[in-house]
Amino acid sequence: MSELTIMAEPSPTLHRAVVEHLVRQVVYQRMGRPMPAAAAAPNPLLVNVSARHCHLTQEAVETLFGKGHQLTVHKWLYQDGQFAAKETLTLIGPRSRVISNLRILGPCRTLNQVELAYTDGIALGFDLPLRSSGDVKGTPGCMLMGPAGFFEMEQGVIRALRHAHLSPADAAYYGVKQGDFMRLKIGGDCGVALEKMLCRVDKSFKLEVHIDTDEGNACNLQPGTPCELSK
Repeated sequence: MSELTIMAEPSPTLHRAVVEHLVRQVVYQRMGRPMPAAAAAPNPLLVNVSARHCHLTQEAVETLFGKGHQLTVHKWLYQDGQFAAKETLTLIGPRSRVISNLRILGPCRTLNQVELAYTDGIALGFDLPLRSSGDVKGTPGCMLMGPAGFFEMEQGVIRALRHAHLSPADAAYYGVKQGDFMRLKIGGDCGVALEKMLCRVDKSFKLEVHIDTDEGNACNLQPGTPCELSK
């Protein structure tokens, strides 16, 4: 088991969960006792709730916020180089219902994508497909509104498949590879087990699981809720 955090801390220092993991390893080593599975893992497990957000190309950013506009950092996320931008926008759904203050995540990408929970889709009138990030072919589009104009997305509105970011060392420890699926067990009074947790493996990744707000609310996910990731 390992502790989780809901939001990553925008700090250049080590994340609290990383410090606790290292301390736990040292304590068990000095006591000469075998480490439990979580302490023996190369990295601590963090489970983060990913609220509705969007990823945009630089072209879309300039259409919405003005020519030459660059996204500015509001908060650094746990994955290196990723951030929640200060900029937000309004999403207009097929029933002319809107979500305002939709957060943009940076840096800019090569495609436009909006990630919503199923309850968001119901409220807006979307029949949301469940897709992995970047797999947007044949998905619904939407209209985005910013302070400088409108941007029409022809496709790219999805519910993101729950997933785990793993480094090669993490993947080797759990015995998985890119594209495999894992299982996340969440404890507490509303504990659940989430299957079909997609593995995304890259040398730049730190061990982190992303679930959406519907999933986080269903199990009353809180800081300190015990979680266990398995193959």
